[in-house]
Amino acid sequence: MKLTNAAAFFIFVPTLTPALDPFSASILTGGAAVAWQLLSPQSWLKCRFLECCNMRDTLNLSVLKMDLDRKVFGQHLAIQIVLRALSANMHSERPRKPLVMSFHGWTGTGKTFVSSIIAENLYQFNIPRRRFVHHFNTVLHFPYLSHVHLYKEQLQNWIRGNVSACPRSLFIFSEMDQMPHGLIDSIMPFLGYHEEIDGIYYGKAIFIFLNNAGGDKVTEIALDYWRSLKRREDIPVKKLQSLLSEEIFRNKNSGFFHSQLIQKNLIDYFIPFLPLEYKHVRECVRQELRVQGHPENEDLIAEIALAMTDYPSEERLYSSKGCKTVESRVTLST
Repeated sequence: MKLTNAAAFFIFVPTLTPALDPFSASILTGGAAVAWQLLSPQSWLKCRFLECCNMRDTLNLSVLKMDLDRKVFGQHLAIQIVLRALSANMHSERPRKPLVMSFHGWTGTGKTFVSSIIAENLYQFNIPRRRFVHHFNTVLHFPYLSHVHLYKEQLQNWIRGNVSACPRSLFIFSEMDQMPHGLIDSIMPFLGYHEEIDGIYYGKAIFIFLNNAGGDKVTEIALDYWRSLKRREDIPVKKLQSLLSEEIFRNKNSGFFHSQLIQKNLIDYFIPFLPLEYKHVRECVRQELRVQGHPENEDLIAEIALAMTDYPSEERLYSSKGCKTVESRVTLST
């Protein structure tokens, strides 16, 4: 059996220690153990101090649920679907395909925030995540329509290389409503039901798309329920997901316009982020006051939340910006 350098060194340590005093021998033995841990590909110590891919799927769903419930407001449907999706993917030793989720809703409703909480919980020991969490901003990374063919090749190579290095890679695509048409279809082969592609297994990868497209449809349904004196908690998830799929497929302002990812049913979950009501914005303000180290002034909380609740113009039920500007408003008001 072939030994790594670290393992071989650790094996030969006992032959050296009798000639040393107990203190020196303990230092040598301890040093060998550290060296073995740092060089071993499955080492917990290496994961502690260096960057490595978390191959043991240590996502604690209970902790993730607690984080989402504590930090995200007004998104019971989104949290419910996200937890269910991650649970199914994590409990499978070898998922048949990557987990693909598309988040839809108005700006400021928590799409980016939820994706960042998932990323924070996905890897153990709070190791640096930059090698395993890949965030593509459409405006920043794919700005020129004339370069779409180049972007397709670059995107395929980036995903192929990073999944090869770490099967549990997370890819987040923001501003999908500004994605050049056809570009996202270039990653279609990686999202399907394949055992492997050119020797690379993609089933443990996670893809999250963040999209303002479909947000108006989500708000329209939520508003209809409110006007019918029905609770937003009773909105049927399956109906919303179906409507979102149809909406973004037909919407020219969507990166999924006539996308093969939708035609071939490769997006597993279309996740609605509901518009935020006055009570939800209040909680955002309250949390921001804590973050900035200010006391929870109920009058100030109510004032800021009321000013941000502006849609529709008559009912003023929802915040058209969600909690997007809460931080700056709190800063200016304290």
